Amino acid sequence: MATEEVLNAIPHRPPFLFVDEVVEQTEDSLTARRHIPETEAFFEGHYPNNPIMPGVLISEAVFQTGAIYMSRLFADLLEENPNMVPVLSKIENARFRGIVRPGDTLLITAKFKEKVSNFAFMDGSVKTEDGRKVMSVSFCVALAAAE
Repeated sequence: MATEEVLNAIPHRPPFLFVDEVVEQTEDSLTARRHIPETEAFFEGHYPNNPIMPGVLISEAVFQTGAIYMSRLFADLLEENPNMVPVLSKIENARFRGIVRPGDTLLITAKFKEKVSNFAFMDGSVKTEDGRKVMSVSFCVALAAAE
């Protein structure tokens, strides 16, 4: 279950929320945790009898972690413009190195590279709590006006 800190930082909500809690933050990065329960609906149809978390949802966990970091980076702007929301604007070099199965716990890191106007460029990585590498990706999140 997501913490209030996560729910206050980004607009995502279950069933499309893939970050449970923030576990560490530095000046240029943020690491979040997500436990992958066996009850996730996507496991029913994504490789039945051999459930695997879809790569696109692992990626979404990275992008949501980046959006949480971005909400801190742009805190002043968001306070002045509460109708702005983080949106994904670029994905590069996604590499999948491992499989995520029911019961795994992920550590998701977004590392800040550069800020240009309302855009934050970042590198993301995911590993399991026991240290298995899952994926890496470069991406950009922008602030956009919500309707």
